[in-house]
Amino acid sequence: MFGEPDVARLWDAVVTATRLDEPDPVAAWRAHIAELDRRAVALSRHRFDAIRFRGPGTDLTVGLHADGSWQAAKDESNGVEHVANMPTEEVFTTPDARRTEGVVRSTYPLQIQGTVVRGLEIRFEGGRAVELHAHEGEALMRTHIAVDDGAARLGEVALVDRSSRVGKTGLVFYETLFDENAAAHVALGAASPQCVDGARVLSPAERHARGVNQSSIHIDLMIGSREVDVAGITASGEHVPILQRGDWVLR
Repeated sequence: MFGEPDVARLWDAVVTATRLDEPDPVAAWRAHIAELDRRAVALSRHRFDAIRFRGPGTDLTVGLHADGSWQAAKDESNGVEHVANMPTEEVFTTPDARRTEGVVRSTYPLQIQGTVVRGLEIRFEGGRAVELHAHEGEALMRTHIAVDDGAARLGEVALVDRSSRVGKTGLVFYETLFDENAAAHVALGAASPQCVDGARVLSPAERHARGVNQSSIHIDLMIGSREVDVAGITASGEHVPILQRGDWVLR
């Protein structure tokens, strides 16, 4: 990460990203998760038909699932609320795998199986990635999106604003579970069925028929920055701002 061994500096970044530098980290996490939950509720309430990302090299419209909802990382097991992923800065949903159009440019490097992918650009038509280029790692990405029928379609769209603790470190961790929390992102491959009403009990064929993507891969691509604005598109075609210059503005 730093070009030289520096474990102490790495731990400082992890402490910042996980809010351990707060006087009361537990209280800080509860407040943070409550804010993410509020955002998820607001997005679900608007019932957007699609999400549009616009910025340098990016004009991407991701159609949302008609039966979908937005979620944050809080979960419940045996009556106990918990956050499985730390850090977490995202609110996310499952798109309709048949309805992605446009072009997108990555804003962070992506590490896959020891290979770093940089300068990734993808063009989508009819929900499928039909053109892909990268400055580095292009061959690996082409291999990944060809592994099965769903690998070239989106299974997730997630929004992260510039208040992200991971983003504020200014670092690339080269670990997707950290880097995906630095910026808004989309994921090629498998969808999260818990975001679509009734999808968990469907067979793979039934999920496919409903546009809930099926794949053996799930690759998060960071596409957000202060230069990328995000809007929700209503069924009537109105564009409602969600992120502007990295700030969360939706209410």
